[in-house]
Amino acid sequence: MKYTIAVIKGDGIGPEIVNEAMKALDAVGKRFSHSFEYRQVLMGGCALDATGEPLPEETVNICKSSDSVLLGAVGGPKWDTLPGDKRPEKGLLGIRSALGLYANLRPAVLFEPLRDACPLKPNIVSEGLDLLMVRELTGGIYFGERGRRSGKGGEEAYDTESYSAYEIERIGRTAFDVALKRKSRLTSIDKANVLESSRLWREVMHRLSGEYPQVEYEDMLVDNAAMQLVRNPGRFDVVVTSNMFGDILSDEASMITGSIGMLPSASIGVGSLGLYEPIHGSAPDIAGKDIANPLATILSAAMMLRYSFSLTDEANAIENAVYKALTNGYRTSDLASEGAKVVGTRKMGTVVAELI
Repeated sequence: MKYTIAVIKGDGIGPEIVNEAMKALDAVGKRFSHSFEYRQVLMGGCALDATGEPLPEETVNICKSSDSVLLGAVGGPKWDTLPGDKRPEKGLLGIRSALGLYANLRPAVLFEPLRDACPLKPNIVSEGLDLLMVRELTGGIYFGERGRRSGKGGEEAYDTESYSAYEIERIGRTAFDVALKRKSRLTSIDKANVLESSRLWREVMHRLSGEYPQVEYEDMLVDNAAMQLVRNPGRFDVVVTSNMFGDILSDEASMITGSIGMLPSASIGVGSLGLYEPIHGSAPDIAGKDIANPLATILSAAMMLRYSFSLTDEANAIENAVYKALTNGYRTSDLASEGAKVVGTRKMGTVVAELI
């Protein structure tokens, strides 16, 4: 089979890590007789430099006409002083909205070879860690009305958290459906004791739970969830929450696994088109030094094979290769430990590709 992938390498370490993901995909293609056509487009800071816009229209059109999208990372201090509508991150929000990608799937898995890198006590993660966060992606405070105004204390800034029942039901159904394919346990996280938007969120989720009697469902306040992630992360299987809460909690979950460089993500909507990216940032301080961890991006490519192309065996091949590379002692500097084979970005990508 032939697949067309729009590739957004982005800023900072983005080009380095995306190159290694493409290397893994090419190894999959060779083994399973697939071909991947890469269509490179601009977004983020590099797009601002080239076109004056963080998300050029050409990029949107090429992404829409592709089978899927692979993204590195965007942003950096070079563009931090620009107004909000010209920031690189505006391109990221824009592409998700333009492609109708309303659900972000973020797995947090503690690989057995990395157990010592987990900052939690061994008894807390004695049974391992394997949870999936389902984050609403195109609504909430990141997309609500915002601005500045005069107030009693002088200048005020405001951002509005707003969700419709439709938006909540849409992400809720995605979460319940994913839970059915795992351990049939779902935790919905909100702040219903304070926020009206969370009270509507909880009402809709309760109604949906009646349609999924096979799924063990619970509500949890976001502050308790933050505590439970470090106290007893094994209690979670699938977690669903709003855009802002999901942004924060998924980063917390990532550090439990030992490194933010290990966590992939998938942004999906209606149909098979999706956008796949690591959850970490562009890390401009280490760009070009061949020390960035490419494994999150490589694992994001595996999620692409699974969710957009329905290529389960091929996705497993990448994930198994990553596990074998770690088992064989290969580590990038963020995962370095005594006795490890510390390698650079390119070497790690080559090791994984060879194991595929």
